[in-house]
Order: sequence, then C-alpha cells, then structure tokens
Amino acid sequence: MNVRVQFYAQLRDLAGASELNFDLPDKATIGDLLARIYEEIPALRSRDKSLLIGAGVEFVDRNHELKPGDEISIMPPVQGG
Repeated sequence: MNVRVQFYAQLRDLAGASELNFDLPDKATIGDLLARIYEEIPALRSRDKSLLIGAGVEFVDRNHELKPGDEISIMPPVQGG
C-alpha cells in the first residue's frame, strides 16, 4: 500500500522534502512506517521520542494500522507562548 507522509517545521529540513510517499505491506503500522523512514532518512531518528503523528485529522500512536492512501503528518512538539 502507498501512504503519503508530510513533514513539518525542522523535520522538513531534515527530511529534505515536505512530502514523501512510502510503499508498505498491508496491515503496516505507524511503527513500521517510522522504521522505514529512519532507514531512508537516518537524521530523523534522533527526533523519535518527541514526534507527533497524525493520520488524517487525528493524532495516532505507533500501533495505529495504516490504510491505503493514508495521509500521515509528522511534526515536532507544538510550543506556544
């Protein structure tokens, strides 16, 4: 299945793109997707503990099962003032 991943803020700079597509096996999870991303973009691994991940309009955890055509957002923690 194919999923589109959008990177935000400094993660976009580390990824070298604002958006990438990944092919994953059926029933893959967010955790599987992150492992694949880290293989291709090792610089993002250092941010692993602080990532916020959204599928569509909801925040999801690493056990969330992906669906074909999902749009995943990966962003740093939100800070406000």
